[in-house]
Amino acid sequence: MTVQDIFPAEVSLWLRRGAWLIDVREPAEYAGGHLPGAVNIPLAELKLTPALSRAPVVLVCASGSRSAQAAALLPETGHSDIAHLLGGTIGWMQEGRAVEFPEVDDGQR
Repeated sequence: MTVQDIFPAEVSLWLRRGAWLIDVREPAEYAGGHLPGAVNIPLAELKLTPALSRAPVVLVCASGSRSAQAAALLPETGHSDIAHLLGGTIGWMQEGRAVEFPEVDDGQR
């Protein structure tokens, strides 16, 4: 199976198919803004889990470099339904698409 490179407009199609949206950046980068619904699993910690192996996966990072590395790793573990977001989060934002920020508990509630 080859990895499919996709554009931001195609992410919703993958999500409708039940894909996991995985941001492979480090937690501090992820906290700086990520695609809505993205789960943070840093590249160094990415591995195939039963949940990941049963669903399509869309990989994203800042610009596309680390997610391309991740996309090369997952097929080696037996995963076969993988997409890589071209341009990453930066490209996503350049198109004016929304990003989310994790909620921060500042202890003032």
